[in-house]
Amino acid sequence: MEGAFIATLGIIIVKVIGLLYVIPFRKIVGVNGGALYGYAYNIYQLFLAVSSAGLPFAISKITSEYLALDNAIGVKRTYEISTKVIFYISLAAFLILFIFAPQIAHLIIGNAEGGNTPSDIAFVIRAVSFAILVVPFLSVTKGFLQGNKYISPTSISQVIEQVVRIAVILAGSYIALRVLGWDLKYAIGIAVSGAFFGGLFGYIYLKIKIRKNYLLPKVEDVKDKKLDKEIINKIIKYSIPFIAISVIYTLYNTVDMILISRTMGDILHTPGVIVEANVSIFTTWGIKLNSILLAVTTGITTSLIPNIVDSYVKKDQKAVDDKFNKTLQCLLLFIVPATIFLSMLAEPVWTLFYGKSVVGPEIYNLFVFGGLLGGFHSVIVNTLQGLNKYKLVIISVLTGLLINTILDVPLMLLMSHLGWQVSYGAIIAAMIGYTIPTVISLIILNRKYGFSFMDTIKKIPGYALAWTVFVIVLLVMKQFIPTNLTGQLVQIPVLAAFGSVSFAIYFVVNYFLGNLKLLKEIRKRD
Repeated sequence: MEGAFIATLGIIIVKVIGLLYVIPFRKIVGVNGGALYGYAYNIYQLFLAVSSAGLPFAISKITSEYLALDNAIGVKRTYEISTKVIFYISLAAFLILFIFAPQIAHLIIGNAEGGNTPSDIAFVIRAVSFAILVVPFLSVTKGFLQGNKYISPTSISQVIEQVVRIAVILAGSYIALRVLGWDLKYAIGIAVSGAFFGGLFGYIYLKIKIRKNYLLPKVEDVKDKKLDKEIINKIIKYSIPFIAISVIYTLYNTVDMILISRTMGDILHTPGVIVEANVSIFTTWGIKLNSILLAVTTGITTSLIPNIVDSYVKKDQKAVDDKFNKTLQCLLLFIVPATIFLSMLAEPVWTLFYGKSVVGPEIYNLFVFGGLLGGFHSVIVNTLQGLNKYKLVIISVLTGLLINTILDVPLMLLMSHLGWQVSYGAIIAAMIGYTIPTVISLIILNRKYGFSFMDTIKKIPGYALAWTVFVIVLLVMKQFIPTNLTGQLVQIPVLAAFGSVSFAIYFVVNYFLGNLKLLKEIRKRD
């Protein structure tokens, strides 16, 4: 319970810090700086996913297996072999990213002019590439500690990593731009290097914890090729599905970033400044605001999915259906109104975090629905992973990525032809890319694995009525409370007024409709 509490608290702290730091960061670096940061960081996350995604889970599982068997040599060799494996993988990823940074930069923006140049992007990509030499080792060490049932240190290391990273981002970019008067690319280069320093401090902390707690057994090194081969095979077997899933998910943002930039710049000949204003919403500013929805989704899946897995293992299909439906209903009850709220009040929300903007709120009011559908998709994917349906997961996320990639450019060109925001095309493509595989996965769960969603389907009209009332309340309030004020701090009482009244009425309506019985039912099961 202590480990679970600290783990949850660590996630909350990391999410809150990650959301709030963008307020001063945008003031320091501006729109172009945000776009430049997003270019490099998205590519870094892609390479990081290739080099280390899934390894914490694999190392944790292998370590716990050998501990259960009292195999001290197996525990020690698991950590030693995993660090060797990650050394070669991370070194290869670093060299590819560092050497081919100019080619990657050209792939992102092509010949677009008026914004950041390919050489600027290449410089920042090279600056962030050094993090790949450290962060994968941090991932392996986290997995080893989790396998030893030491949960608290891994959560604390996440907080340390985030605090150091953001300190470097804010202090480094401010000093470089405002004190030393350096070019923007150097400021962003320092900012993205925060990933390296954050990872380094987190890694040092975990190594100290391992040494203090004597987690590496003091046994003589015995050459056992059979054991080493077994460990390597297990690392590959356990981590490959997670690596594939993580890479595909990361490619969603990377593909959007590249295709928006190239379509607007090379095909539609949009000025570079406008292109980067759009791209930065997808890569940096909009994503951060959507982390509000992601935090709630993560909380729901963390709480309910392990219970679904437990019932599935016991072959209690009735309990599986019940818990899975409760998960979907939690999303409908909480995430949908939160999305509607962020969309309808995009202007004051955006102004609060980033200052007055025309393009930002205009794009974000639709972009947030991509976050909603992505949240639903992630819940389905996490459930399938928990049930070990890795093949179905990979098919689902890969299908979504292909649909998104195929539709991106045609839909953006259609939006341009209609005179609408070009970026809407990419958002709609992503929404379709999340929706189709989600529906397919639900159909397969129903027909092949016997899942039933009738309980949720029956309750949708009730939720729809509550959402309708919620929308009407917000529309009425917008007639009396201005949402186009320019000051940032004044947005706090404005949003507080909208939020307190609209959500109070929303939950009263849900109470009379019987939708809040869901919370009581979940509490009884817990």
